[in-house]
Amino acid sequence: MRVRAVTPRDAATWLALRRALWDEGTESEHASDIAAFFTGRSLEPLAVLVAENGQGGALGFIELSIRAYAEGCASDRVAYVEGWYVIPEARRGGVGRALIQAAEDWGRSMGCTEFASDADLTNNISAAAHKALGFIEVGQVRCFRKNI
Repeated sequence: MRVRAVTPRDAATWLALRRALWDEGTESEHASDIAAFFTGRSLEPLAVLVAENGQGGALGFIELSIRAYAEGCASDRVAYVEGWYVIPEARRGGVGRALIQAAEDWGRSMGCTEFASDADLTNNISAAAHKALGFIEVGQVRCFRKNI
């Protein structure tokens, strides 16, 4: 297995992985986000890494940004996991760990000293994965919005 930066030739694979993670988004919305990333029109994510097996098949991906604020962090430049997904048949085999380690390396290369993430309150699998990889839970939050 290897982890590398996503390239334009990965667009279809990245699209499929994004749809698996965020199934509420439409294919065209995800495709538009991917196109914006590759043309430099996207503010987020700043980096995308993909894990692949020895034959080049995708095992997972991670989307990264840098945030000026993240819950529980002291610095104003925090490497942040915006999305992290490993295909079900590759879980518990080190793929998620490899993606997180590569993301930490990216964060350090960007001058960050802290790394943060989040998970839905009901996503116990994600919470367990984060904790197994050394993340410390610093809070729980409910977010609200309203049209005005």
